[in-house]
Amino acid sequence: QVQLVESGGGLVQAGGSLRVSCAASGRTFSSYFGSYTMGWFRQAPGKEREFVAAIRWSGRGSNYADSVKGRFTISRDNAKNTVYLQMNSLKPEDTAVYYCAARGDSYYSTIPSEYDYWGQGTQVTVSS
Repeated sequence: QVQLVESGGGLVQAGGSLRVSCAASGRTFSSYFGSYTMGWFRQAPGKEREFVAAIRWSGRGSNYADSVKGRFTISRDNAKNTVYLQMNSLKPEDTAVYYCAARGDSYYSTIPSEYDYWGQGTQVTVSS
């Protein structure tokens, strides 16, 4: 089983920055460490969960939603089993619960149902 724990959410003013983290653990995760793709999704009240960014756990490559390109950066620290989402130039419309997710291959899926494991989410609120 894989466990994902997000942290780092909070309240920030528009134009500010925030970094959220996702720590991954579990025997299954360690066994398939080189295969996983990690993704960030977000869900605002009354809206569906939407793709934000994804990164291959081993090797290079990442993918972003158009709405965050140039402002958000996804990265990983393999030694710490942790993936990060650096969010700059935040806007009120970025306000949402941010979720970390993992899938067991190297495909950058943007569809939530195609991810196998999820964290509990962390709230990000951007004030205007």
